Amino acid sequence: MRLTRRRLAGALAVALTVPLLSSCSSAETPSLVIYNAQHEELISVVADAFKKKTGIEVELRNGSDLELANQLVEEGDASPADVFLTENSPAMSLVDSKGLFTDLKPATLALVPDQYRPDNGHWMGFAARSTVLVYNTAQLPEDQLPTSIMDLAKPAWKGRISFSPTGADFQAIVSAVLELKGEAATRQWLAGLKRNGTVYDGNNVVLEAVNSGESEAGVIYHYYWYRDQEESAENSDQSRLYFFGNQDPGAFVSVSGAGVLASSDDKADAQKFVEFLADRDGQQVIAASYALEYPLNPDVPLGRSVKGLNELEPPDVDVSDLNGPKVVELMQEAGFL
Repeated sequence: MRLTRRRLAGALAVALTVPLLSSCSSAETPSLVIYNAQHEELISVVADAFKKKTGIEVELRNGSDLELANQLVEEGDASPADVFLTENSPAMSLVDSKGLFTDLKPATLALVPDQYRPDNGHWMGFAARSTVLVYNTAQLPEDQLPTSIMDLAKPAWKGRISFSPTGADFQAIVSAVLELKGEAATRQWLAGLKRNGTVYDGNNVVLEAVNSGESEAGVIYHYYWYRDQEESAENSDQSRLYFFGNQDPGAFVSVSGAGVLASSDDKADAQKFVEFLADRDGQQVIAASYALEYPLNPDVPLGRSVKGLNELEPPDVDVSDLNGPKVVELMQEAGFL
C-alpha cells in the first residue's frame, strides 16, 4: 500500500522516535482516512463493502457531527482526513463555509436528487431520516395530535412532551425550525419546549418513555421506532408514529452528508468512496442494514414496511443553509446545552 507524501512525513517522524517498528506496519496503513460522524456500525459495513469491491483500505475515525467539523476547521490543510461523513447536514455546511471541500464529480452528484445536495457541488447527501412524533396510543388519541411541531411549545402540552436535545438529531430539527421560522420564533419555541417538556438522554430513551406511558409523546427520527419494531417491539408496541405533513418544520427530513477534503492526498480514491456511497451498491448496503435510514438514490428504495421517502411531505429546506453554530447558541440560551 503506497504512502502519500503527507503520511510518509508522519511515518518518518514516528520512525525517528520509535526504534522498533514492525516491518509490515506500512502495509497496514490505510489509503483513506474518513472522519465519520454517521453511525459507526452502518459506515463500518459500508466501508467493508467498499474494500471488497475496490481493494481500498479505509480507516474510520468516529466522533460527533460538530466535534469532527470543528476538528477539521482547526486542522485546516494539515488534516489527515480524506472524506468527511456526517449524520446531519449542518456540520457539512460549517466545513464547507471554511472552503475545505473539493468539488464532487458531476456524475456522482447526479446519483441523488437536487434537494439533497448544495448547489455548489461540494458535498452531497447519501442517507436521510424523517422527523416524527412518537405517541402512546393509550394516552394520546389521534384527534388530539398536533398539526404542527410548533404547537408543542403551547401551554396545552405542558408535561406531555419529551425529547433528547443534546444530540445532533434534535439539533438538526432545531436548525430546520430556525431556517423556516426565523430566530425569534425559534427562540420562543425552544422556551416553550423548556417549560413543557421532559429531557431524556438519547432518542431510544425517549421511545421507551413514551411506550411505557411515562411521557405521552416524543420527538425523534423515524428509524428508532421501526428498528424496535423489527427487533422485538418491546419498546414500541404501545406507541405509533405520527408524520407531520404540509411541509411543516416537523416534517423535516435530515440528510447525512459526504464530502471530499480539498487537502486530501488521495482525492481519486476519496471520490470513489463517495461515489460508492451514493451509487446502487452502497445504497443497497444502507437499505439492507440495521439502520433503517432512507437511501437517497431513487433507484434503491428502503422498503421493509417503512413509510416511503416519496410519501413524506417535508418542508423545502436548502441543506446548505442550516446553521449549526447558531442552533447551538440558541439551545445554550434556552438551557438545553
